[in-house]
Amino acid sequence: MLHHLPVPRRLQGRPARLLRRWLALSLLLSGLITLFLPASARGTPGTATVVSARDLPAGSVLRAEDVSLVDLPDDVRPQGATGLPSSVEGRMLVGAARAGEPLTDVRLLDAGIPGSGDPESSTVPVRLADAGVAELLRPGRRVDVVAATEAGHEASVLASAAVVAAVGDQGTRDPKASGAGSKGPLVLLSLPSAIATRVAATSLERSITVTLR
Repeated sequence: MLHHLPVPRRLQGRPARLLRRWLALSLLLSGLITLFLPASARGTPGTATVVSARDLPAGSVLRAEDVSLVDLPDDVRPQGATGLPSSVEGRMLVGAARAGEPLTDVRLLDAGIPGSGDPESSTVPVRLADAGVAELLRPGRRVDVVAATEAGHEASVLASAAVVAAVGDQGTRDPKASGAGSKGPLVLLSLPSAIATRVAATSLERSITVTLR
């Protein structure tokens, strides 16, 4: 007849302790997985947001295939974002955008009528003193506007971080003109309205150039 061998006292409570530890570890792992899951997978409600569908260069005029919709949680959705793809189509990017980047109002210009759409912003046409500088500009580029040195005036910065909204046809340049001092095509610059007025007035009296950022 077989007899059960006595279980040592130090082993009697081990299965229960192991079970408790296993449950605690499972709960910890579940919490970590939930924490790092996307908001949509966690069931957190999101808001439809227009993002770039691919990498886009500065100056791109947005088409339907350039954007897509994703749901973003409100705590990470930037201000000025939109959920209407039609509201960004036909508008111009003032800077490069990575694939999946939300497209906010401050990143867009109206391509047909250059300007930011901001009532406190204006677009100023200027003709740069050096045609060669204008040839380096592209829509979306940021520049500093400088009034050149002239009799009785020292060079001065009229505006910082102006956005190039558009550059006139390079073919309008006088083919007989060459080198520094030859007038280039009109360049449209988007600026705060108060500064835009100053730039427009100064451009009538002094030569204007820009420095690239």
